[in-house]
Amino acid sequence: MSTAQFSKDDRVVHALRLEWGVGRVLRAETTQHDGTPCQRLSIRFERAGLKTLSTGVAQIESAQNVLERAAALAATDASPGSINDKTIRQTMGALPERAVDPFESLESRLGATLDLFRFSAAPGPLIDWAAAQTGLADPLSRFNRHELELFFEKFRLNRDEHLKRLVAELARKDPDGLRRALEQAPSDAQLVLRNGNIRR
Repeated sequence: MSTAQFSKDDRVVHALRLEWGVGRVLRAETTQHDGTPCQRLSIRFERAGLKTLSTGVAQIESAQNVLERAAALAATDASPGSINDKTIRQTMGALPERAVDPFESLESRLGATLDLFRFSAAPGPLIDWAAAQTGLADPLSRFNRHELELFFEKFRLNRDEHLKRLVAELARKDPDGLRRALEQAPSDAQLVLRNGNIRR
């Protein structure tokens, strides 16, 4: 749920669907969701086209940070081993804030981590993942497919290890909460947990 107010022509992102790219608000109307004031926004996203979303449900945010990150990556000419190369590798391997934020509940972090299993090394999901990581509308304008596959492998390892840590912590603190959270976990996430000998 977004609390900010948006106006026509604002540049925004959907925090849970960064792969949609940056969007431009075409129309903003005041409305209510469950009795709470919010906005209904018509947004044209770079990669997802036109969407009509309610800020009472969707996590719409200013695109400033994403635009800055994309501009920095697009302008970087990184040779192997350079500081820029290390920064790019860190950016590409990083998990999103909502999956690692210690101020979020364990269940919330687990849900955000499980949501990352929608990405894979298959062509479409790989490009979606790269767009979400970089903020670039076309990640192939900056990276080649092989580079993206290598970056994704590092991201996948980070994601899987993070999932194992969250599950182990939640198993100690709230076994019933863990069971509920993992009932609808994607099959790839369940495979990671089985291979890691994580008991639910």
